[in-house]
Amino acid sequence: MTRSGFLSSPALTATQGSLDMAACLRFTRRVWKSFIDNKGHDAQCFPNLNIVSAKPGEVITSLKIEQYNLNRVGTVHGGLIMSLTDTLGSLAVATKGHWMTGVSTDIGTSFVRPGGKIGDHLHAKAVLTGLGKHLAYTRVDFTNAKGELVAYGHHTKYVGKSGHHDKNVTFTEDGETVVHGEDLDVD
Repeated sequence: MTRSGFLSSPALTATQGSLDMAACLRFTRRVWKSFIDNKGHDAQCFPNLNIVSAKPGEVITSLKIEQYNLNRVGTVHGGLIMSLTDTLGSLAVATKGHWMTGVSTDIGTSFVRPGGKIGDHLHAKAVLTGLGKHLAYTRVDFTNAKGELVAYGHHTKYVGKSGHHDKNVTFTEDGETVVHGEDLDVD
């Protein structure tokens, strides 16, 4: 697996391929796995979400569109994109070493064009645009296979209590190495 490779299934552990994966990517995938293991909303709505890459402040994902992701006209349901705005905003916070990613205070999404049909891939780039002691701000851009913008969203999170979790880590600026905290995927 390369740094830009996909986890083919959320059932795979975050440690597979860890020797050639940056610490930030390993950590972000481990946070995502904890979302799936919780068997809540994320596991039901987009269990096949692939984290393509992660570096501090940014996560890139891809989702193969399944039948259950569609609205009644056969395109990606807007609610799926709204939910992804929420979850990917959380994962953008995780790229800064936060195990717990806070709670939503504001979220919104604008839709530009249909997001795709069954079998297509919906790509997303979530960026952490600001992180303070109490609030985190994110933006998520969604594109289709042609690279066309299909939607964009923003997500504000209260992170005041998440900054002190015992599973938090600090990365080097490039995200390659953990400099504070435990990198569970390296001996």
